Amino acid sequence: MVICGVFVLLAVCGPWCAPYSPRAIDLPHEYELPSLRHLLGTTDNGVDILSMLLCGARLAGVVAVSAVGASLLIGALLGVWAGYRGGRIDHAVTGACDLVQAFPSIVLNIAVLALVARPGLPHLLLALIANGWVLFARLARAQTLQLRQLEFVQAARALGYSQSRILVRHIAPSLAGPLVVQATAALGSTVLAESTLSFLGLGPGVSASWGALLDQGSAVLLRFPHVALLAGSTIALMVYGANRAGDYLRDRFDPRS
Repeated sequence: MVICGVFVLLAVCGPWCAPYSPRAIDLPHEYELPSLRHLLGTTDNGVDILSMLLCGARLAGVVAVSAVGASLLIGALLGVWAGYRGGRIDHAVTGACDLVQAFPSIVLNIAVLALVARPGLPHLLLALIANGWVLFARLARAQTLQLRQLEFVQAARALGYSQSRILVRHIAPSLAGPLVVQATAALGSTVLAESTLSFLGLGPGVSASWGALLDQGSAVLLRFPHVALLAGSTIALMVYGANRAGDYLRDRFDPRS
């Protein structure tokens, strides 16, 4: 939780705290090791690594929150609708989930981004949402199938409540815990996916990206390993923190714990 909190803080305040612009060129100090002038060293053209990491946190945070939020909304609505109504609607939503999961996630992301000549931030979000909603839809559907058989939902039906009221007042609050846990864990995987696409050159074209910095460091890994190590360690730490936070919330929300 502390790691996730620091990540959110850096995503909000990182660009303001950066000692240099992530586009500032300082050729005499190209690929410099950490020093008092550049605390984490520099990459090609003398760009300050600390500034790129701080500004890259803003991009990673915007992408993660936006993609996970949209995937959560779409997946939860489809999953609850399919689980409660059943029948053909359930088969249609389940079939769509199976179809999306038939493709490896990174391949589907690349296929979506390949449809445009110059991918931007909206295209990157669309590519991540294209397969991100499936896990939320499956989770919401499975939970709704269990909840609709419980006594409090059957009592609401017996009292003549409408389907919309049952879904909003009775089923949706019971789904909040599992969906929040899944969303927390999905933040890490979304940051990793954004870094992977930026590493492959399919990012939003922003220089201050953790994946783009890792790509620059991989080209000079044997000569200047600090560039790739710093970028990779930052990505790994964020993913680890999100996964651990998801495990913690899962234990807290599990009534059997």
